[in-house]
Amino acid sequence: MQPFEESEVALLEDVVETDVHNLVVFNDEVNTFDHVIDTLMDVCEHTSEQAEQCTLLIHYKGKCTVKNGSWDELVPMRNEICRRGISAEVLN
Repeated sequence: MQPFEESEVALLEDVVETDVHNLVVFNDEVNTFDHVIDTLMDVCEHTSEQAEQCTLLIHYKGKCTVKNGSWDELVPMRNEICRRGISAEVLN
């Protein structure tokens, strides 16, 4: 095994850890597919295809990460999704 070259060590030192969180939406037996799709398009700026795929995952898997980002970016989205009657959390 050869030792690391200086350029490889420099690259490893440049790696920065980010504080990325996940906005997770949970399934329920109340909201319609259309309501969840419309909400994801409006709040998370999903395309119709993204929103439909996330909604199917929510339905069949019980939850889906619909957006990644900073805490400050995701909390207002989570609050709006919940205001519309859909269960969501921001998780690490």
